[in-house]
Amino acid sequence: MDKKESVGGMDVVKKIAQRAKEVLLKPRDTFGVIKTETVTSRDLILNYLAPLAVIPAVASIIGMSAVGIRFSLMGRFRIPFINSFSSALLQYILTLIGIYILGIIINALAPSFSGEKNEIQALKIAVYSATPSLVVGILHIFPALGILVVIAGLYGLYLLYLAIPIMMECPPEKALGYTVVVIIINIVISLIIGALVSFVPGVGMGFRFLG
Repeated sequence: MDKKESVGGMDVVKKIAQRAKEVLLKPRDTFGVIKTETVTSRDLILNYLAPLAVIPAVASIIGMSAVGIRFSLMGRFRIPFINSFSSALLQYILTLIGIYILGIIINALAPSFSGEKNEIQALKIAVYSATPSLVVGILHIFPALGILVVIAGLYGLYLLYLAIPIMMECPPEKALGYTVVVIIINIVISLIIGALVSFVPGVGMGFRFLG
């Protein structure tokens, strides 16, 4: 690999890590900055969302096939690599699609809550509010810690609430209702993604008992 390419790759990783840190620790100020940034949908997905979504995908493969899942009375089970890889790959693709669709929905709902429609700003909300779940997704390495990923998702909902009035310029008093509707739709999207993953032949099957 060319040295310049290696350095460039590290710069991209550092940039993503810095932005994720800002979103998590200083969300209100950071969303104000994000709103002014000129980016395309491609930039948001390829230069932030897609790399960040690799974290839970790889972690889930390690967790299911290398670490395994322990059941108190039956011992530890591991899923064959091909099964965990198929599950993680599909989850990864559907996560990107789901977040993109959520951005479209956020934009479509804006007029209903006296907001301003803006496709890019709506996608920014969908992408950056997913940051906590994607970052904490590294804990999928240890399946027993899955509850912490759920907690991170709740923080993502708070980020959604903060971002909506800033990005979509809706009145603050309507931000909660806007957020609740988006959350309900997001839950539906998540359930659909989960169902699609579970229906893939071989995914979630083929446990190996390790004792």
